[in-house]
Amino acid sequence: MAKTNSKKNNLIAPLKGLTVIDLTRVLAGPYSTMQLADLGARVIKVESINGDDSRQFGPFYKNISTYFTSLNRGKESIHLNLKEKQDLNIFLKLIKNADILVENFRPGTMEKLGLKKRKLFGINPRLIYASCSGFGQTGKLSTKPAYDLIVQALGGIMSLTGYENQDPVRVGTSIGDITAGLFTTIGIQSALIKRNITNKGCHIDISMLDCQVAILENAVSRYFCDKKVPKKLGSRHPSIAPFECFKCKDNYIAIAAGNNILFKKLCLALSNKNLQELSIFKTNDLRLKNVVKLKEMLEKILMKKKSEYWVKKISAHGVPVSKLNNIKEILGHPQILDRNMIVDVKFNKNTKIKVSGNPIKFSNFKDARYRKPAPSLDQDRKKILNDFKIKE
Repeated sequence: MAKTNSKKNNLIAPLKGLTVIDLTRVLAGPYSTMQLADLGARVIKVESINGDDSRQFGPFYKNISTYFTSLNRGKESIHLNLKEKQDLNIFLKLIKNADILVENFRPGTMEKLGLKKRKLFGINPRLIYASCSGFGQTGKLSTKPAYDLIVQALGGIMSLTGYENQDPVRVGTSIGDITAGLFTTIGIQSALIKRNITNKGCHIDISMLDCQVAILENAVSRYFCDKKVPKKLGSRHPSIAPFECFKCKDNYIAIAAGNNILFKKLCLALSNKNLQELSIFKTNDLRLKNVVKLKEMLEKILMKKKSEYWVKKISAHGVPVSKLNNIKEILGHPQILDRNMIVDVKFNKNTKIKVSGNPIKFSNFKDARYRKPAPSLDQDRKKILNDFKIKE
């Protein structure tokens, strides 16, 4: 990208001028390319004759899939049948002038379509080509199908989610797909920086399963250190106490007293000096060993008042605390609204859909309160072919 000097140019989106060819569908890949679009890249979604499967996913608003919109706003669409020679040639011409290619097919699919890496890099040596799949391009499971539920179960995170002696619980969002999408974007951004130095592209191989292992946090080090399999702890932290959700008279609150000083402040907020003076709660290690007793004693106090009362009082003492919000409550929270984390996708004057905003904020780029709509299938064909000087 060219350097900019004027104040006006300082407001240009960070990835403005980059072109992404998007062969992805459903969630993991589209989540990554949506981020690139939010950051200013031109994202051209190449779809099959029936389009992305998620176009049929509800809920629907005025016959518009809100699921598809939430992942594909601001993109362009062209229909190409890559098994047909004419459409394949159009695709290759798009690749010649693109910066980034993202696909989330099962490994081997691109090769069957005649799109081997050697051929793509031969056409465009500066191409950054990202593959996001269930198990990656190598390994014994590489050709197996995968969904979010499968990698959550296989990757171990479900064994840490929920309460002990209860049925397995999937994390409440599709963290298998979303994490893979995030790592795909990180890989692409890193490759862009490297390309500025070498003037050469590369292939990025992202596995959903790898990403699940990468976010197991200290469960990995705890297992190798303690030689014990980490168990479900509900909302509790494995290394800090008190650090979980507690019952109040009307709702739950989350309290994170991450050190001895915060624990003392919590006891002051609860007007209970005896709690901090008990020998079994003197240190974090002792509180962890007696965490069940600690929770019983805390909840005996907290159950006397409503959650709002305790949040105000505990917060006033400088202890991290929060009411347990539902989705409606967090979407209307002043902090989320102040940060422009709920934006409108405008289809026309009478039709708009609210979606999550972009959490990446820049000092020199205005975070708009709206996003361009998700495209209808093949909506931008004429414009794309014209811009790339391609004749059918």
